[in-house]
Amino acid sequence: MSERYAFVRAEKACSGFPVGRGCRLLEVSASGYYSWRDRPASATAARRAEVGAAARVAFDQSDQAHGYRRVHRDLVAAGHQVSVDLVRRVMRDNDLAAVQPAAFKVTTRPDPDAQAAPDLICRDFSSETPGTRLVGDITYIRTTAGWAYLAVVIDLATRMVVGWQLGNRATAALCVDALRMADRNGYLVEDAIFHTDRGCQYTSGLFRRCCRRLKVRQSMGRTGVCWDNALAESFFARLKIESVHRSPLHTIADARNRVARYIELFYNRRRRHAALDYQTPQQRYFQLTQTAAQAA
Repeated sequence: MSERYAFVRAEKACSGFPVGRGCRLLEVSASGYYSWRDRPASATAARRAEVGAAARVAFDQSDQAHGYRRVHRDLVAAGHQVSVDLVRRVMRDNDLAAVQPAAFKVTTRPDPDAQAAPDLICRDFSSETPGTRLVGDITYIRTTAGWAYLAVVIDLATRMVVGWQLGNRATAALCVDALRMADRNGYLVEDAIFHTDRGCQYTSGLFRRCCRRLKVRQSMGRTGVCWDNALAESFFARLKIESVHRSPLHTIADARNRVARYIELFYNRRRRHAALDYQTPQQRYFQLTQTAAQAA
């Protein structure tokens, strides 16, 4: 009960949310809230209630996708002095559990007659220069109107999705449009490496010609070995469990809107990555580009 009262107090302090309405939404009485507010509490209980309320706000703002480590970084960034262990305990006590990724499923359809590019990544997904090393892949998304297919381009230095395209067919043109988006927005440099699986879309003549025009070097992992393109597979797992599978999608347009919201508003700008020392992709991009500009 005290956690609900603490949440009402935190919302009142942060946004001026009315106490009476907050109590009704949380099914507690306003008189009980004021009695709790005016009652002396132990320092430990007050501290846990305060952290619990702040953790719930941060958890809800992540659309319930962040676990305790990312919530801890959100609280620290907001000015709270709190340990990661305390955040873990209060989230457990308040049943704030992040959604978990689904199992991997192989979807690559190789073309046996196509010539594959060499593997220039070799499972080394590190980079310190944006636009020089990128990965891409295609996944499927179920809607009641049929399957939708999503192609993405992810920068290894920032983990940012710099290009994407969604359609109702898994074609080479879909992958070309995603790569062109990355180039159009200034996220590709000359002689960049673009790593994918050996799916027929990426081994097609259309996609190879696009790479030559953009001066991009193709790199490919082995067929059916998800670890050779693990970073892209990991992104798709998070996308589906944190957004796509949360509620039904009825049309291709619904899928496009949800994917756009996840990528552009949450993943690139708000989702913290352990590999980036819990920075967001946008924060890491600004950090790396500013460092490069100062060095020049």
